[in-house]
Amino acid sequence: MAAGLKTVILLSFVLAVGFLLIILSCALWANWLPLLVALTFVLAPLPNAIFSQCGGDEFSASYEGSGPEDLGRFITAIIVVTGFAFPLVLTHSEVITSGACAMSIVGGGLVYGTISAYTAAFKQNTDDYDS
Repeated sequence: MAAGLKTVILLSFVLAVGFLLIILSCALWANWLPLLVALTFVLAPLPNAIFSQCGGDEFSASYEGSGPEDLGRFITAIIVVTGFAFPLVLTHSEVITSGACAMSIVGGGLVYGTISAYTAAFKQNTDDYDS
């Protein structure tokens, strides 16, 4: 196990800061719409997690990815872009202020980055030939 206790502590601290920024972007300007950004970035890694279990067959071993894995990455990319664009659209339509927009984008980026870093750090490599 390459990732240790320090990694977990660092990732939990960054995740807490990300959620704090998102909640502050809502509370400071008394508008709770940027809270949807947190939901967007929390749900973003789910297609990768679901479609990564759908592996290719033994005939396509030379190709790194498979169709379902690529579809999962595509859906994740759509959700991440939506998470970054939603506060910008709300700011453009003058529903939220630019400060709330910046805080929610930074906080959402920290939340998604933390979730992605956690899955990368604790990914178990399963091989059929390892003992």
